[in-house]
Amino acid sequence: MNARERFHEVMNFNPAAGSLRWEFGYWGATLDRWYAEGLEKREYPQLEPPPLIHKTPTSHLYLPAWTCGKRVGLPPGIAVMAGGLYWPSQGFPLDADVRRQLGMDPTQTLVNVNLLLCPMFDVQVIAEDAERFEYIDIDGVRRIFLKAEATIPTAMGYPIRDRASWEKLKAERLRLDNLRERFPANWRDLVAEYRRRDYPLALGGYPHGFFGTLVHLMGYEELFVAFYDAPELVHDILDTFTDLWIAVYEEVLKDVEVDHLQIWEDISAGTGSMVAPALIREFMLPRYKRLTDFAKARGIRHVFVDTDGDCFDLIPLFLEGGATGMYPMEASCGMDIVKVRKAFPRLGMMGGVPKAEIARGPSRIDEILEPVAAVLKTGGYIPFGDHFIPPDVSWENFRYYRHQLERLIQKSSIP
Repeated sequence: MNARERFHEVMNFNPAAGSLRWEFGYWGATLDRWYAEGLEKREYPQLEPPPLIHKTPTSHLYLPAWTCGKRVGLPPGIAVMAGGLYWPSQGFPLDADVRRQLGMDPTQTLVNVNLLLCPMFDVQVIAEDAERFEYIDIDGVRRIFLKAEATIPTAMGYPIRDRASWEKLKAERLRLDNLRERFPANWRDLVAEYRRRDYPLALGGYPHGFFGTLVHLMGYEELFVAFYDAPELVHDILDTFTDLWIAVYEEVLKDVEVDHLQIWEDISAGTGSMVAPALIREFMLPRYKRLTDFAKARGIRHVFVDTDGDCFDLIPLFLEGGATGMYPMEASCGMDIVKVRKAFPRLGMMGGVPKAEIARGPSRIDEILEPVAAVLKTGGYIPFGDHFIPPDVSWENFRYYRHQLERLIQKSSIP
């Protein structure tokens, strides 16, 4: 089976299929360490997406920050995609060398259409010096990027501030009569590629979700106040984006089959949800059901929610909304994949390996893979680090971890 076929078999709970060989991704500093420690450098990750990548918030968001100034090598705080987190996303480059050397599978890929604002904002540089880069990105968010740290830039101002700013944004950049302007000029070529693919193809992804997009365009403080002081505004925003996504997805599905839907939320933190269940039921679940009903009626069987942190108590709500899987199952925040599997036997899962523990070496790696072995036997699970692999993980320890994980995958599958 190729990666696409195996993805479906795994998420249909066939443990004999053998899981996919993915990682969520690696920080730039991690990859640079590994190259220094022996990773063969053939295709160093490139910051600029290939020319055929259509410029959208999916593929190019944050790229002005990643590429500002003069830099040798990757920004230390950029992420490099490795299969478990879809690509393209957030201007992040794609790994080739780790995949080649360790025999990992091709990444899941997003259909790169514009699901946010059309037309996008023009990038506007507000200020720049040796330490900071302040700018307005293509999503209309004002951001500050600290060049030495080189992590995802910090949002300082948002395009939705009140009812008036929302109505202006909606009228100018969220129309439904220009859907094909959201598609790349080379759409026919992409459709031809998608139709012959051997990898899973998804719709959605960052920053598109029913909590995630609100936070992305409003900020946490404004949103949390609006839930109580301006609920009609929140309802209108969510209805508008739900209508838009269904309309765009309908156009995509006229041309190509899609394997799964990705909904980005990041709604949970280290100790649980940031939003009360009652608010999720009022604001999110009705739109979840609309979108997932639409997707499943058109043959998209798998719907994954991407949220970090402790999301255990949210799983029943997302299942009620039509989701079929969740990730990255952050073990470092208390997400125990064995406990989750016992409580939710038909929940698809990805991730679940405590990334920081890999740095502790072979004995600890063997320990943290014990629950992975148990859950692999149930099917419906793709194991990898529970977020991006940090730079304190050596190339030697990472290779050992992947070797041991490969043994478990092979043991659980039927040749």
